[in-house]
Amino acid sequence: MAQKIQFGAIHNRLPLNQMLLSSVRPLAHAGLIVFLTLLTQIGGLAWLAALFFRWRIAAFLVIYTALTFATLFVAPIFGREAITCQSGAPLKMQSWIYCALNRQYVTPELHQAAKDLALALDKDNPGTLTLALDGSFPFFDGFPLLPHLSHDDGEKLDLAFFYRDSSGYKPGVTRSPIGYFAFEDGPTHCPKRWVSLRWDFAWLQPLWRGLPLEDMRMRATIQWLATDPRIGKVLLEPHLLERYGIQSEKFRFQGCRAARHDDHFHIQL
Repeated sequence: MAQKIQFGAIHNRLPLNQMLLSSVRPLAHAGLIVFLTLLTQIGGLAWLAALFFRWRIAAFLVIYTALTFATLFVAPIFGREAITCQSGAPLKMQSWIYCALNRQYVTPELHQAAKDLALALDKDNPGTLTLALDGSFPFFDGFPLLPHLSHDDGEKLDLAFFYRDSSGYKPGVTRSPIGYFAFEDGPTHCPKRWVSLRWDFAWLQPLWRGLPLEDMRMRATIQWLATDPRIGKVLLEPHLLERYGIQSEKFRFQGCRAARHDDHFHIQL
C-alpha cells in the first residue's frame, strides 16, 4: 500500500515538473534573444530562427554567419559601411571580435575620414597601421552599443593608441587583446565614486604588455584630428593633451562619470 502511495505521489509530481519546465523555457529563450540582440544586434533574430531546428546551436551558428555576411551588403541602405577586418589596409579593425559582433559599422563620411587619417599617417611614417575599435551596429540610429553611451548612430568611432618597444614602433600591436582598458598613468581630478562608469580596472593593468606609447604617431594623430574639418569632437584625457602640448577646442574631457579615455581615441563627426 505504501509503495502504491509513493508511486502515486511521484506520478502526480511529473505533470507539475513538466509544467514548470514548459513555462521556464520560453523565458530562457526570450532572455537569450534579448541578450544576443544587445550584444550583436542580429544575434537575437538568428536564435529565433534556430528554434525551428533540432540542432539549435549548429543552426544558430550557420544562420548568424549568413546574416553577418548579408549585413555587409544591407548596411549601406541604412547609411553605414563596414571597416575592414582584413590585413593589408592602413586602416583595419583591431580584432576579428569586433567584426564577429557587428561593431565595425560607421557612416561613409566617418569611414572616409578615418581612412584619410590612416593614409596620412602611413605616408608620413611608412608602415603605420591604424586600428579601429568600436564603431556602431549596422542598423537603426539610437540602438545602443553597450557599454558605450553614444555609439548609436554610426558617427562615432574609437581608435587604438600606437605603441613601441625598445626596437621602435610596433605596427598592429596594442597593450590589451581588445585595445581597451590598458590605461596610461596620468593625473586626474576625478574623485572615487561608487556609482561610475570610470573604471580603473587596477587589477587588470599588470596583465597587459608593458609597452610605452609611440609618441611620434600619437602626436601626429592628435594634430590631424585637430585640423580635419570633418571631425567635430575628440574625447581624450587631459593629461595626454598636456603630454603632447596640443590645444584644440575639438578635444573634450568626457567627465568623471564616463569611461576613461587614456586607452583610446574617441572621434566623431
